[in-house]
Parts: sequence; structure tokens; C-alpha cells
Amino acid sequence: MSQFDNVAVTKQANVYFDGKCVSHTVQFADGTKKSVGVILPSTLTFNTGAPEIMETVAGSCRVKLAGESEWKTYGAGQSFNVPGNSSFDIEVSSEPYHYVCHFG
Repeated sequence: MSQFDNVAVTKQANVYFDGKCVSHTVQFADGTKKSVGVILPSTLTFNTGAPEIMETVAGSCRVKLAGESEWKTYGAGQSFNVPGNSSFDIEVSSEPYHYVCHFG
């Protein structure tokens, strides 16, 4: 799916890590929320409250989930799951990484 229809978008951006990650919250009619964003080249650590599915829209990244020792690479059309109350390291090397974060 290349777009979301019939949603509300929060105009104020979520800006993390000195602007290296910027996203907007999207709320659906059923109350579910997602965020749509971009991570610029960097290596960052994110903490999660709820479980997340990170869907890669464009670009690529390397990810290491908490408790794992190996990095895994994800490209456009791929996704990875992050448990709730956890964390993950993400490395974006050359081009911006575009993503949709599905919460819950």
C-alpha cells in the first residue's frame, strides 16, 4: 500500500536525536496509530513501550534488537518486529531510511 486514506495526521513533527529522525503520527478511524518518518545516516538506539513493526518504505538499514548479537539488514518492502518494553539499535549508512512504524 503506497498511501493511507481517511486518516488524521498530527502536524507537529516528532523530532529525535538532533533531527536525525523525524516522524509524524497518523491516526486511523479505528483509533490505531502509526508513525511515518525518515532517519538520516546515523546509528541510533530506540526504546519501545508497545511492540512495533518497522516497515521499510525506501532506503535500507541494519538493525540489532536488544539481546541479539548480530546485525540484520532490511531494505524496501521488508519489515522487522520489535518487542514491547525493549530497544533496538539502527544504523543508516548512506541514504535516508523511510519507514512506517506500526504500533501495538
